[in-house]
Amino acid sequence: MRRLDQLLANLGYCSRSEARDFLKKHLVTVRGATVRDPSGKVLAADVLIDGEPLDHPDGLLLVLNKPLGLVCSHDEREGPRVYDLLPERWRARNPQVTSIGRLDKDTSGLILLTDRTELVHQYTSPKHKVPKLYRATVDADLTPELIPLFAAGTLVMDGETSPCAPAELRLINTQPRTAELVLTEGKYHQVRRMFAAVGVTVLTLHRVQFGRLTLGDLGSGAFREVGMVEI
Repeated sequence: MRRLDQLLANLGYCSRSEARDFLKKHLVTVRGATVRDPSGKVLAADVLIDGEPLDHPDGLLLVLNKPLGLVCSHDEREGPRVYDLLPERWRARNPQVTSIGRLDKDTSGLILLTDRTELVHQYTSPKHKVPKLYRATVDADLTPELIPLFAAGTLVMDGETSPCAPAELRLINTQPRTAELVLTEGKYHQVRRMFAAVGVTVLTLHRVQFGRLTLGDLGSGAFREVGMVEI
């Protein structure tokens, strides 16, 4: 059980200091009884606000199709953020909604957002080796000789001393300057730097898949909720 004011604050309805005013403006009931005291302890499942259950009391997990130009930082000084695409209440949750890994502003595609800190640790931990599929267009024709090179686990990127983990490079026969790359690690700007290590510049980059999750028919900037059975 949690204090009602703490619960409301954690779910983004109001701050703890605003809880008393919130209770005056909204009909908040616990098991059918109207509540005016924000200090009482409650179970989230017992609380209704204006007749509606609490908004995702067990946490959020979202797949978002990230547009170009947005950053995965919470710092507004870095420019437009992926979090600005979410409802205001979700942006006020505590723990805050954050991305599982990051995509830079020049990369589009699948990003996972959650306020469940255990999922962030689980899916960013190198030991879990979660595969991530990217589609890239580059400035030069790609040759089959690159496939075993990327798969060998010997490719060293500029500025690194240890090689990248083995990666699966998939060439597209009809588009010699387009490829898919499957990574199981997430070093800084890794796809771009791996191609740069073989003298190729990435022009566009889009993440298609994260583990078992895909974008499906999500349009750019759209998101959907993910059930735990999907991951």
